[in-house]
Amino acid sequence: MDKKIKFAVIGAGHIGKRHVEMICKSEEAELSALIDIKPKEQLGLNNFSLPFFTSLNDFLKSNIEVDVINIATPNGLHAAQAMQCLDKNLHVVIEKPLALKKQDAESLINKARDVDKHIFTVMQNRYSPPSAWLKKIITENILGKIFMVQINCYWNRDERYYQPGSWHGNKQLDGGTLFTQFSHFIDIMYWVFGDVQNIKSKLCNFNHHHLTEFEDSGLVNFDFINGGIGCINYSTSVWDKNFESSMTIIAENGSVKIGGQYMDTVEYCHVKNYTMPDLHPTNPGNDYGTYKGSAANHHYVIKNIIDVLKQRAAITTNGFEGLKVVDIIERIYNANIKTD
Repeated sequence: MDKKIKFAVIGAGHIGKRHVEMICKSEEAELSALIDIKPKEQLGLNNFSLPFFTSLNDFLKSNIEVDVINIATPNGLHAAQAMQCLDKNLHVVIEKPLALKKQDAESLINKARDVDKHIFTVMQNRYSPPSAWLKKIITENILGKIFMVQINCYWNRDERYYQPGSWHGNKQLDGGTLFTQFSHFIDIMYWVFGDVQNIKSKLCNFNHHHLTEFEDSGLVNFDFINGGIGCINYSTSVWDKNFESSMTIIAENGSVKIGGQYMDTVEYCHVKNYTMPDLHPTNPGNDYGTYKGSAANHHYVIKNIIDVLKQRAAITTNGFEGLKVVDIIERIYNANIKTD
């Protein structure tokens, strides 16, 4: 119980550096190695004194002692790299998405079960106070029957994000807008309201033809298996900067809206016989210089990993929940209405 948890991180981009920072700040964690295909100089890691490897294979052959591998590489590499790590009997932490195909996600879960190791999927928006509050009032049935849930995700992703030579925009490595930009909000929807069925979607590429191999916008409608209807409206075609990510719930006992750029504030709460508590401020979105991403809650993720491995807590987002996000996104893409 007193032993530090030893981590290695593969992928030293914006998110990978965030993992490294949070691991190094934890008194119960130790960073043992970093892996990236780019040289340290190009990554701005000249002062990085720990073992550095340019391939996962080289690291795994080194036999450096680690407990956990954090995978922060392009989306299309997650499943294969996680399988390699599980083959070496290591726990894995996988940035969203768990995989780009439901079948690959299922294979990872089965493998983790066979080798008795954990899969931690990174869905840090669950730690935002408005998300945790919404989960609580739904679990306690304060809103009663759910009638409608509307999710709006309107962000900017332009040439500043989809740069030449980047994996962003590549279908095989990126997967699509729902995987890279908005899977966090699909996760919150599934976490709070459960699975969906009868999906209908219409996807468009308005102004990213020269930047991406997939859609930039979509309208999605569905039914919740637990009752009620829902929709997701999303776009990365917003000019210049992110507009909003919001979730509006119309229910038997009242209405709620969580909004802001990152679904980080409660904008409306009018519920029968209920007084909303004061919530702690939400951490701002991760700042990547030219654009912003979802909430900067990775310190909670690292803490949960340590707590689970020291048998003090349950996994916040397990492999099955990561699989369900992949499954829902895959079904949305498969349900796209083709137009000439």
